[in-house]
Amino acid sequence: MTTNEFTWKVGGAQGEGIDSTGEILATVLTRMGYYIFAYRHFMSLVKGGHTNYKIRASTDREVKYHGDTLEMLVAFDQTTIDENEDELVEGAVIIHDAKFQASTKRGGAVHLCAVPLSQFAKDLGNSIIKNMVAAGASSYMLGIDPSNFYEQIEAQFGKKGAELVNLNKNAFDQGYNYVKEHYGNLQKPVPVASKPEKARLLMSGNECIGLGATLAGCRILAAYPITPATEILYWVLANLPKFGGKVLQAEDEIAACIMAIGANFAGVRSMTSTSGPGLSLMMEALGMSGISETPLVIVDVQRGGPSTGLPTKTEQSDLYEALYGSHGETPRIVIAPTSIEDCFYQMINAFNLAERYQVPVIVLSDLLMGMNKRSFPDLDLSRVTIDRGEVVTQAQLDEMEKGAFKRYALTESGISPRSFPGMKNGRYCALTNEHEETGLEIEDVPMREAQMKKRFRKLSTLERDVNEWGVDYSGPDGAETILVGFGSTEAQIAEAMEQLGGATNVGHLQLRCLMPFPKDAVRPHLEKAQRVVVVDNNYTGQLAGLLCKEIGFHDKMDVLHKYNGNPFTVSEIVSHVKG
Repeated sequence: MTTNEFTWKVGGAQGEGIDSTGEILATVLTRMGYYIFAYRHFMSLVKGGHTNYKIRASTDREVKYHGDTLEMLVAFDQTTIDENEDELVEGAVIIHDAKFQASTKRGGAVHLCAVPLSQFAKDLGNSIIKNMVAAGASSYMLGIDPSNFYEQIEAQFGKKGAELVNLNKNAFDQGYNYVKEHYGNLQKPVPVASKPEKARLLMSGNECIGLGATLAGCRILAAYPITPATEILYWVLANLPKFGGKVLQAEDEIAACIMAIGANFAGVRSMTSTSGPGLSLMMEALGMSGISETPLVIVDVQRGGPSTGLPTKTEQSDLYEALYGSHGETPRIVIAPTSIEDCFYQMINAFNLAERYQVPVIVLSDLLMGMNKRSFPDLDLSRVTIDRGEVVTQAQLDEMEKGAFKRYALTESGISPRSFPGMKNGRYCALTNEHEETGLEIEDVPMREAQMKKRFRKLSTLERDVNEWGVDYSGPDGAETILVGFGSTEAQIAEAMEQLGGATNVGHLQLRCLMPFPKDAVRPHLEKAQRVVVVDNNYTGQLAGLLCKEIGFHDKMDVLHKYNGNPFTVSEIVSHVKG
């Protein structure tokens, strides 16, 4: 291998330890100083069905996508070869379990290496330990010193006793030595990375969401388990109690959302996490948050729909649901992190926005970002700030007569100071009916119109600010072609831009805030462009539709769709642009 990168993948049936094999190598490479992106492909089955784990590693730059090609494949079964051989580059190596006669349509373009993974594990008395045999085989073929794996084995299994540590080391050595003896001429030493002074983080988007929420001051997560958002629940359950927080597993998503609203009403920063089907169930509660002006943070880790759809595959088809869902008209903020670490920062942003504007904030992640990991330097904790918005003080309440507090006062900004339960003279009723300034139910026309205008008026300030942080642009001013995406597509579009280079006059807009829409930041680029390529990870072109609604230029729109559950590849984007 002559480049500064390499790619590796392991695959087999679910339940065979595929993820643990990948996790071991991902952790070792990160500790050695490589930048990595680790991608899990799996089916919605507990056992059986094909699954794989791919790692892309670089010595000198951060990687945010798992790559289009593959240099080494570890196959526990023939299905793994059949499903993944199209990614293999010329001269790639396939390490396969010797228990099956491997075949490939690539012929002599790739090298087949039969290794008795299952037999070694059986001889050691533990069938699942073939994942460590595979790690050893991979270690030799990649030219990685075994000591790096020994450190990981001791760290991972040391607390369970020396016997288990020695068993795993033995399994590792069996794989390493067998490949060294039988296929030493095929070794492909990877480029050497420089170990950083400070260890890099290796995290998923779901973990960053949990950490961001915790440091933002969230102290209650109310949720119902649903793939691919369940990992947020697990992470918070393991960590939030250390900070005095609580996790409430509700009976369904409706209850979870209402619990979060109730906790926010009480003054405790709270959230709920879900995926598309759960967000659908939360729609009535979202309207409740809107009309009662109670802050609320909802995280939607998108997956393939509709209905149960593709629970373990990625998609970005909840955009319209997030923007326009709920009966009636409810002001809300919709933001979409653009990378795994941005999930952390946007959770800080989400809680501040929810309390500053007293509206529901929906954070749109997706499975590609949520359930996969990448390594990156430390998070910048100086960016963690807490803004609780306008809260009436007890001194102000003391000056009022009993019952005079106007929770829904018709202010010029549209934001009315709120009180918390227990504050003297601060009591009010947060009705889900339309109400007047103190919260009493009304149906008269002037007050109804005034309250509607007030609720929507409070986003006017954000509409100005969002042009600064709600969109990122890279490329020449006045680019002829503009690539537009939101969320996790940022990585593939950015790499496509690199491959296109100076051959095409191309710019890249990645949207981080989708409502309110950063019109003033987006419009100039679309006005100058001749062609707007929208990278839309759904069937109906929802992002393109939003651009047309907010900006126009229907005649310039060129939509690249993908909705089969797999992420966009860089080559797909490049080919489409070159057309």
